[in-house]
Amino acid sequence: MASILVLAEHDNATLKPATLHAVTAAGKIGGEIHVLVAGQGAQAAAAAAARVAGVAKVLLADDGAYAHQLPEAVAPLVVGLAQGGYGHVLAAATSMGKNLLPRVAALLDVAMVSDITAVVSADSFERPIYAGNAIATVQSPDAVKVVTVRTTAFEAAAGEGGAAAVESVAAAQDVAAGLSRFVSAELTKSERPELTAARVVVSGGRGMQSGENFVLLEALADKLGAAVGASRAAVDAGFVPNDYQVGQTGKIVAPELYIAVGISGAIQHLAGMKDSKVIVAINKDEEAPIFQVADYGLVADLFKAVPELTQAL
Repeated sequence: MASILVLAEHDNATLKPATLHAVTAAGKIGGEIHVLVAGQGAQAAAAAAARVAGVAKVLLADDGAYAHQLPEAVAPLVVGLAQGGYGHVLAAATSMGKNLLPRVAALLDVAMVSDITAVVSADSFERPIYAGNAIATVQSPDAVKVVTVRTTAFEAAAGEGGAAAVESVAAAQDVAAGLSRFVSAELTKSERPELTAARVVVSGGRGMQSGENFVLLEALADKLGAAVGASRAAVDAGFVPNDYQVGQTGKIVAPELYIAVGISGAIQHLAGMKDSKVIVAINKDEEAPIFQVADYGLVADLFKAVPELTQAL
């Protein structure tokens, strides 16, 4: 059985949690799991990958070309490795994975299998279509299957317990030299947990009426140790930045508790949060579609209900 190559998502020092979910998906396919860490000064990230349970080998490509993991630079490296005998190339369906793997698939001239939620067999996978209203089973006859994994659909692999060997690999020739360059990064810093990894998420919609009113949700989130999200309508209205957006065109979340405040429940939003374990909806419109997926619903004015809930906590 051919080995599986999993692309590590990292910041050169630590491994991002999304990688652990991709490793679990790889384990369900079957075969030896190798993890690629491409970066600069990324020995610590490679060591963390080596400790992940189920990983047999870590490939470390440490080169200045991969300092910012630009997809144009990393794709030729992945393609070269994939052609060396891997049957599958996997990455989490994050911004990085969705940016990189389609390029890899194009260079390999194979189909791209995106956003899988289940592994049926080594060549067949389930993925949501029509904003999650239907599940398609996709079979790939390609010699190399290029797959992104919806992280919320797979448990995270244990971050400790593995003892994989770390092997250095040479940088690939930069066939995309000059096509792109790293200019700058603007990172949002917050004391709250990351939206896609939070145990509790509090999201606001158009019903919040303004960005200033999101302080009500922030106070509630701080009491619950939660991340703050938003619907597309709230983001498009300029209430909050787009990195808050939960939905089909935003972030996919599946926390233990999801509190939707002033969100009507459009299909686009439901596609990003309906896998949450418990959904609580607060909306003054009792006909709002969000109540159809909510485990608990409160028909009330959010400007009265949210402060009362925060105070009660």
